[in-house]
Amino acid sequence: MRTVERWLTSPWRRSCAAALAGALPVLAFPAPSLWWFAYVALVPWLLLARSAPTGRRAAYDGWCGGFGFMVAVHHWLLPSLHVFIFLIAGLLSVLWAPWGLLTRRLLGGTPSPGRAAAAVLVLPSAWLTVELVRSWQGLGGPWGMLGATQWQVTPALRLASVGGVWLLSFLVVAVNVAVTVLVRVREARVPAVASLVATAAATSAAWVWSPRPDVEGQVRVAVVQPGIVEGGDGTAGADRRFAIEERLTRQLAGQRPDLIVWGESSVGYDLGDRPDLARRIAALSRETGADILVNVDARRSDRPGIYKSSLLVGADGPTGDRYDKMRLVPFGEYIPARSLLGWATSVGKAAGEDRRRGTGQVVMNVGHGLRIGPMVCFETAFPDMSRHLARDGAEVLIGQTSTSSFQHSWAPEQHASLAALRAAETGRTMVHATLTGVSAVYGPDGRRLGPWLGTDTVAARVYEVPIAHGTTPFVRFGDWTVDGALLVLAGFCLGEGVRLRAVRLRRGAARPLVPPARTAHESPVRPGR
Repeated sequence: MRTVERWLTSPWRRSCAAALAGALPVLAFPAPSLWWFAYVALVPWLLLARSAPTGRRAAYDGWCGGFGFMVAVHHWLLPSLHVFIFLIAGLLSVLWAPWGLLTRRLLGGTPSPGRAAAAVLVLPSAWLTVELVRSWQGLGGPWGMLGATQWQVTPALRLASVGGVWLLSFLVVAVNVAVTVLVRVREARVPAVASLVATAAATSAAWVWSPRPDVEGQVRVAVVQPGIVEGGDGTAGADRRFAIEERLTRQLAGQRPDLIVWGESSVGYDLGDRPDLARRIAALSRETGADILVNVDARRSDRPGIYKSSLLVGADGPTGDRYDKMRLVPFGEYIPARSLLGWATSVGKAAGEDRRRGTGQVVMNVGHGLRIGPMVCFETAFPDMSRHLARDGAEVLIGQTSTSSFQHSWAPEQHASLAALRAAETGRTMVHATLTGVSAVYGPDGRRLGPWLGTDTVAARVYEVPIAHGTTPFVRFGDWTVDGALLVLAGFCLGEGVRLRAVRLRRGAARPLVPPARTAHESPVRPGR
């Protein structure tokens, strides 16, 4: 251990070690999907920050670890953003600097049992605050939340119905902190073990007492995945994609679907400008006996600008139900502060023209009494959007997306896994339909229904989708885990303020009440002279 400590005396080596430690949690996300690794992945980073010689170095360890985490979790964006990925990671990783400082404050040296117990609450709360801030759409959204690593763990999905992905992140970090204490702080192992037992007890209680979705029947939802289209950009590519989608949809005739879902940007023209396409989609609806939810990425004919819109088309044409995407992808669909950062279009695949935003979420009425709530692309990463749709009466959540730009990366699997969490949080089936894979469907308990349609699949597949009713605690009470974390941090800061004031008062009491005697030459008397 002393050899390691000597090796880490070099600031550069220590910074590299912190960045590598921060990158470790990426292995718990898809595609590796080592979900169990999430519970120890932060331990090296915590050990490094607690051993920092100064508070400033601990904050720097937090920054470097955050940089490694952000680059690793978003590495698939490198071909699109180029140098911007490092700039964005460097800015957002500042959020972890206070986390590193708190780690040293609570776990540094030989912490008392009280300090170790406080760390199990305070450090997860601080991590959750970081996730809350970077979840703002303008900062890139909530991609890579630590709790999302538990998307395929049934007990964790039950917990998501209680407190959302936020609760999962809190518990994962809490376990990491407890393991760190067990590994390095012998004097505080009792509260560490107690924390692990409390976590297990809370998980078990949620498993037993949290309400289960009330399933009342099912419908048949078809997903159409056309796959990669050669020369997919431009008018020719849009025409070829539409022809493939048309052919695949015709194969559903006779399979009695209740709804057919196409992926994001499945139609490259505004249907108001191209009534011929609207008639062809309506003919498909009559042939299959189901409404078709398409997604249009085009300049609108009835107002200025380019929109990404989910449109429902029935046997008689567009039904009038339309949802315009509200949360756009920074750089991919608009450039923040374009006057300053517009040069990004010359070094990456940044948007040449900003898309326009929608103004509100929409619940659509489909035939057969079905109410659906559409979301587009990375909107499925936002827990609040699916929660609001469920609260507004959506019975099935729909995510229309396209990850064709990142086909040979971990992005398609990561994106598809988020639908499992949204389903479990809301107690509603979630259909994740893509152009090029991975498409997937998850039941109201978050468990997968049927096979994934991988990135090498071109198909139209019908899924039996359960219809669930009732309200989960997460839908009813919202982000209460985040509110609790903020209260914990506020209480900790208040306690630290009281402690520092008490220290100052003690130091003031130790000073002599009488000023030192002075000589005739107005200089203090020196003892012994």
